[in-house]
Amino acid sequence: MLQKVLDYITINGLATPETKILAAVSGGLDSVVLADLLHRLKLPFAVLHCNFGLRGEESDADELFVRKLAKQYDAPFYSEQFQTQAFAEQEGISIQMAARTLRYEWFEQMRTQLGYDVIAMAHHQSDALETVLLNLVRGTGLAGLHGILPKTGHLIRPLLGLTKDDLYDWLVAKRLAWREDSSNENTKYNRNKVRHEVIPVLKQLNPNLEETFTQTLERLQGAEAVFLASFLEMKAKTQRQENGATYIGIAPLQESPAPVVLLHEFLKPFHFNYAQTQEIAAGWDGLSGKTFMSPAYVLVKDREDLVITPKALEKFGSITVPEEATEIQFGPYFAKIARKPSEGYKVPRSKDVAALDADLVKLPLKLRPWKQGDWFIPLGMNGKKKVSDLLIDKKVPANLKPDVWVLVSDASLAWVIGQQVDNRFKISENTQQVLEITVTRV
Repeated sequence: MLQKVLDYITINGLATPETKILAAVSGGLDSVVLADLLHRLKLPFAVLHCNFGLRGEESDADELFVRKLAKQYDAPFYSEQFQTQAFAEQEGISIQMAARTLRYEWFEQMRTQLGYDVIAMAHHQSDALETVLLNLVRGTGLAGLHGILPKTGHLIRPLLGLTKDDLYDWLVAKRLAWREDSSNENTKYNRNKVRHEVIPVLKQLNPNLEETFTQTLERLQGAEAVFLASFLEMKAKTQRQENGATYIGIAPLQESPAPVVLLHEFLKPFHFNYAQTQEIAAGWDGLSGKTFMSPAYVLVKDREDLVITPKALEKFGSITVPEEATEIQFGPYFAKIARKPSEGYKVPRSKDVAALDADLVKLPLKLRPWKQGDWFIPLGMNGKKKVSDLLIDKKVPANLKPDVWVLVSDASLAWVIGQQVDNRFKISENTQQVLEITVTRV
């Protein structure tokens, strides 16, 4: 199977020995096999893990398992804990959609910040079949009919040439451990219903369902390639980037043979669904200023253009501080970062400056809004204190509490920004180098 995966990677141009790969690893069967195969193929990779906080201690145990797995393969490990439920409630979307949005936005953020080339996903043939069946039920276009592609942008799927049974056989043969997500058996989720109830019936009609399905996908992918060639030509003339916003010209779309279909192709990367696309197209001739929202973006009709800007999703996750960064903007703050020798260093008295022992912090650092349950050890003390209690003690007004952010080293709070430094990272007589961070509000 190792050679089969290598051939699939080579034929589809997914990676070379020089490609810098981030592997998305949940701890489940599929992603454990993905990590093991990348390791055995000697393709250097780092591990990304999402903790959506939806299953309490089980989610935390998954994260610990994946952390140990990464160490076993000598792979760098990066994790993120999301406030998935809060994001889903704010946007009025399903938990599955919320998790998907947060996951892929964070993946791309990490890829660009860490300087990696691609993100490897553990999708396989069985996933592709489930995806197309779900898309048919919901309603879909060409992209939905061909299902999951070997490569989409910076996402690669090295296991798409394998079935779920292939992965299980490898797991057993290599005696690999994995974590079973208890929610995978719950048929209240549509994908599980298709997996456990629909596909077994279809396999009674066609025992070679996955094989014949793959052949159908190849033909559909060819048809889409013809469409995409025309679309990309129009995109080059119609879409532009300015000051962090995406502009899409309206007139060329209106003149096309299938304006709504083409517009949807433009808007898919921004998570707008087809019903929203129809509504946006219906308002092309209306007044400027009409606003539409997807889970991650805001679209405004502005004279001759549709203008798309990203939402600030970091309050549901975090921002990774690049190791070489000397300044960074986050939430309502702007930070300057400097490393200074400890000799002769005097700790500033300002609450807007953190002076940390550079050897005690673990890079990369993360920035995020504080959340319930966060705790730290106040400077000069040995006992824990909840951030919520600190904010009460400091008499921080309720409407300003959401603006309080924390600096995170690995899983520990190093600084409640603008409030207190954690005692575990303080400057001492043993400090060789000081990491000084100064924040101002923007």
